[in-house]
Amino acid sequence: MTPPMLTPMVEAATDGWLARVEDAVSSAFDPVATAVSGVIFYSVPLGGAEFPLIVGWLVIAATIFTIYFRGIQFRKLGVALDLVRGKYSRHSDPGEITHFQALSSAVSGTVGLGNIAGVGAAVTLGGPGATFWMILAGLLGMCTKFVECTLGVKYREVHEDGTVSGGPFRYLPVAFERFGPVVSKSFTGIFAVALLLFGAIGGNMFQANQTFAQAQEVTGGADGLLGSSGSALIFGIVMALLVGAVILGGVQSIGKVTSGLVPMMAFIYLGACLLVIIGNIDHVGDAFATIITGAFNPEGVAGGAVGVLIIGFQRAAFSNEAGVGSAPIAHSAVKTRHPVSEGFVALFEPFIDTVVICTMTALTIVIADTAYYSEQRGIVAGGGDVPDGVVVTSDAFESFLPQFPVILAIAVALFAFSTLITWSYYTQKAWTALVGRSPAKELGFKIVFCCFTVIGTVISFGSVLTFADSMLFVCAIFNLLGCYLLLPVVRREMRSFLDGLKSGEISKVPKDERTNPASTLPIVGDE
Repeated sequence: MTPPMLTPMVEAATDGWLARVEDAVSSAFDPVATAVSGVIFYSVPLGGAEFPLIVGWLVIAATIFTIYFRGIQFRKLGVALDLVRGKYSRHSDPGEITHFQALSSAVSGTVGLGNIAGVGAAVTLGGPGATFWMILAGLLGMCTKFVECTLGVKYREVHEDGTVSGGPFRYLPVAFERFGPVVSKSFTGIFAVALLLFGAIGGNMFQANQTFAQAQEVTGGADGLLGSSGSALIFGIVMALLVGAVILGGVQSIGKVTSGLVPMMAFIYLGACLLVIIGNIDHVGDAFATIITGAFNPEGVAGGAVGVLIIGFQRAAFSNEAGVGSAPIAHSAVKTRHPVSEGFVALFEPFIDTVVICTMTALTIVIADTAYYSEQRGIVAGGGDVPDGVVVTSDAFESFLPQFPVILAIAVALFAFSTLITWSYYTQKAWTALVGRSPAKELGFKIVFCCFTVIGTVISFGSVLTFADSMLFVCAIFNLLGCYLLLPVVRREMRSFLDGLKSGEISKVPKDERTNPASTLPIVGDE
């Protein structure tokens, strides 16, 4: 036990050491993020704003896919809902997890702090009008998910132990094989490296970073319990230990945890949103009018309407990840004999993520119109730093629900935790695609992944956001190129499945033969 007279000296020494570690990590990371973003976000002048070409790449792809499949995301929602509910699923189907668990795992990877912190940042940077473009990007992105997740299951590999490897690591080599083995391996390898880095940064460090920001906010800010030097590092270590406890169990463990977490976090967060929106129902019409007006006639946003469009599309891409190639990794583990069935299930991801959750977050911020939000918009317009988006959102809720920061801290922790464990699976698949499969390699990766969780809590929000976006869009370049090349395959799978439904060859499974949507066990009795 440390003598009382020495306690202040020990605390001072510890605080100094922890503070130096935090400063060293931030100093090393910031210039790397700046350099990488300069290469990836190559922009051209458009309408008084700088238009990143990668944003156009994502939006054009989503639009072309929607036209190519004649709006499949709107025409077949009923079929998609039946598939999620397990009406076409048998316990004997090959794979590891059910349609519902695959959707839950993928949603937990996309419905994260991008919906809370990302929307807060988007509405601050681009004004309320950014929400309109986020919604449009979400609706179009539904078809992108349909394409990439169908391919993820189509070309998956089921190993002897019953585990599954799928996603872009399997279909990109097929798409690029026409250009020769060197091009095929190189493009797939670049994708794997970018996904690995994005998973470590955006799917991991970003979540840890904003979880700590909200926890610090509700415990008194910089002068509170988590305001002292080193508290971020300690917080990150605890969070990393919790993540490690789940991810050691593999995708089945992740599927079980997320199928419970996703409904819980949706109930908590969306319930709070509804309380604010319903409690201010007379302001909702004005809020929507502000969003629509701001989309086409914004004020105080660099580049005007084009500038707010860019911000909206960019934040939507980070939020729902349509076209990035991450979701097909989770969806490829599904128990099914029809690859396109999981494409239909994946339609719900961008809808839940962007159209529903992001819109409700934005409505709350716009309705609240807090002094802090207005102040941050003024700072950003004057060339200041990007604000902590989660604090913008928290402040908006607090103006209506005084105790909400505590509720949001719980929701943020759930969002972040579910995203972290899902992205551990995505990045593990990227790792094994690069170095091969073995228990030792997978264990080593999981340890390193947890270390990145710790790092994420101690670096600046702006640097995390910049580097994550950069890696996200590198993935999108190669993934969408592969999707373009394999569009005829997806169309054949879609027509075959829909023709089977029409002819009765593919029919709903009797209850006693179905798989319980929330587990890999058969439905028992009248359940």
